[in-house]
Amino acid sequence: MSDARPIGVFDSGIGGLTVLRALRARLPDENFLYLGDTARLPYGTKSAATVTAYALQASRLLVQRGVKMVVIACNTASSVALEPLAQGLAPVPLIGVVEPGARAGVAACRSGHIAVIATEGTVRGGAYMRAIHAVRPGLKISQVACTLFVALAEEGWIDGPIVQGAAKRYLDPLFTGAPGAPDTLVLGCTHFPVLAPALAKLLGPQVRLVDSAQTTADAVAFELGARGLLLTGKNPGHVNFMVTDSPERFTRVGPTFFGAPIASDAVETIDL
Repeated sequence: MSDARPIGVFDSGIGGLTVLRALRARLPDENFLYLGDTARLPYGTKSAATVTAYALQASRLLVQRGVKMVVIACNTASSVALEPLAQGLAPVPLIGVVEPGARAGVAACRSGHIAVIATEGTVRGGAYMRAIHAVRPGLKISQVACTLFVALAEEGWIDGPIVQGAAKRYLDPLFTGAPGAPDTLVLGCTHFPVLAPALAKLLGPQVRLVDSAQTTADAVAFELGARGLLLTGKNPGHVNFMVTDSPERFTRVGPTFFGAPIASDAVETIDL
């Protein structure tokens, strides 16, 4: 039996569209409802209590709109608020991006040293360290808060001298000339995949870049199947969007992350 209710996807703004893109590719029959809290981004510099309160507000609205699952496509919210969100949204199933990203990073790492770049909030919360060590306890982990990457991605600046300069400032101390440098870099923020080509150019082929979006999509597909919630049909699913501010900017910048145009009439402005 098919379940045509949409899958809710929540992010602090636009970056979560990289996760939605992977979900659409993995589950083309499914319907999706995306909510970006564009009025209150960024989450990465806010306290855990504030992020939790904002994420609960947004996720509860998705549940009120009738979603069958909530995907927290925000590393900061996934790292500090997943447990209270799971309790607050039950019995609606919930999946974050940190644990799938950690598993993918561990699978890619060969040297015993892995690096994670993320926002201040994600690094401070230590969720990636806990999730990685839960899979492989002895792994060495280095974390770097790359706050400026979020602003660059939001502006659509995904390559060029400014991006390369910021990347060198953040990553050179970790990767250049250091013995036992990491061989794997986990992109621990959903904004960062659009910067992956620039990062790969800087770091070279010896460093594997890991994006949690595909692994998260696989986890969502597995959970839907296990719960009997999959939608199987002959027609591709549809996507609707909600934002808390600046729908015009969302439709202009969003396609960089989503990989497809976003029609203005598909974006609803809501108040949390």
